Amino acid sequence: MWAIACVLSPWLAARVAAQVHYHEGGQPWNQRARSGPDAEVPGWYYNLGITGMRAELVAEAPKSLVVRHVFAGTPASGVVVVGDHIVGAMGKPFREAHRNGYGEEVFGATGPIEEFASALEAAQDRTASAAGKLPLMLLRDGKELAVTLDVGTTYGNFGANYPADCAKSTRIVAELLEYLVKHQGADGSFGNPVHDTFAPLALLASGEPRYLPEVERCVRHLAATTKASDDAAKQSLPNWTYMAAAVVMSEYYLATESHPHSYPTGPRDSHGGWGHNPGFEGYGPIAMITAQGALGYALMSRCGIKIDRARHDAAYEFLKRGSGPNGYVWYGDRKGGGDDDWADMGRTGAAAIAHFMSPYPEAAYHARARLHATVIGKHPQSFPDTHGSPAMGMGYTALGASVKPASFRKLMDANRWWFALAQCADGTFYYQPNRDNAGYGSDARMTASSVTAFILLLPKQSLVMTGRSAAEASLDAPRATSGSAPVGP
Repeated sequence: MWAIACVLSPWLAARVAAQVHYHEGGQPWNQRARSGPDAEVPGWYYNLGITGMRAELVAEAPKSLVVRHVFAGTPASGVVVVGDHIVGAMGKPFREAHRNGYGEEVFGATGPIEEFASALEAAQDRTASAAGKLPLMLLRDGKELAVTLDVGTTYGNFGANYPADCAKSTRIVAELLEYLVKHQGADGSFGNPVHDTFAPLALLASGEPRYLPEVERCVRHLAATTKASDDAAKQSLPNWTYMAAAVVMSEYYLATESHPHSYPTGPRDSHGGWGHNPGFEGYGPIAMITAQGALGYALMSRCGIKIDRARHDAAYEFLKRGSGPNGYVWYGDRKGGGDDDWADMGRTGAAAIAHFMSPYPEAAYHARARLHATVIGKHPQSFPDTHGSPAMGMGYTALGASVKPASFRKLMDANRWWFALAQCADGTFYYQPNRDNAGYGSDARMTASSVTAFILLLPKQSLVMTGRSAAEASLDAPRATSGSAPVGP
């Protein structure tokens, strides 16, 4: 017997009322994609990997995954039904209860999410005695039930050093790159500034010259949609587009050519920072945009563009003012929290790579890059939960962590569950619910797929940001194969 009382432990609901921050009003579960492959799903639920299931976490059943949707033609179709409670896998009940909320004490996937991910990985292990089979323990209408899903071994499981030296990562990347190309718009855009950052960077990071035409189309789109001056009233938050353009166009060149109250109140207030819009519109200068701007300047400098160092260093100083002694980067240039406090790491990752790519010779830039990367490695649990655009935050967190190979390793190991569960039965990747509950919609598969491809390609070192020398030959010419791990100072 599985002890239903254990599964439904009521004490935990009161104590730590998982991985996602869900609310009494129904978020994120009541959010919908109105078109695209997820439109048939009645809410924003957890994707349970290639099984074809979507599940909700509920306070009343903290050791359960409550099935809310099953895609037709997937391993779970006809075996698991909506309303089932998954309470165990591989012959074992889930041990830990899920957690809910936002903060250091609840970050991470402790509970059924992480345990299900481990079981799914084990089931896909080609060397296992029951390879391809995933036994599940269910509660259906109050009755205990055992079922087995045929998940196959097509992908296998992730290697110990994934995404480096990993056949599963290689297969996933190959499929995702083709998906990105297939869904590129006629104007060259991949959809929005997040897509237009990570989709072309992933294609470039592949090191495959055959993808250069698609990258060039995106570059031409970015060139056509950025201007020396902009009417903020006509274009919402254009600085996100500008930063995508600065980073992507620079990498392409190097690859092919050898809140209202946040307005500044004084002339030096928020000096050196960028905000959402040109000037001081939007929410005023913030760390995430500023880090991308500093990175953009660093890459543009490598392209031979003369950068005003005083302005560049002002951006670096803005990031320093907003960082704790532990290297964690807060929202703006006024440090919040305690000296060792931390939360989501997207800003910290962006700051790390911006400092690492600094074109200036002083050792202080690389020292700060290492500091930022180190704190990511110490606290990798918040990876999928960055403010605003969690997917963008994931991309920059991984990129920043790659400055220190040990930090990148810790980040990937701690979040192996995410990569195991975000993969859908059709090979695309899914934008899992997150504590900010932002950004889910009809284009969420493109968001998750572009960022995932980018992250899994970081060890290939095909971008200047990931260790490729700007002096190396272009992608049009043969070059030596880079090492299998990110490099750092």
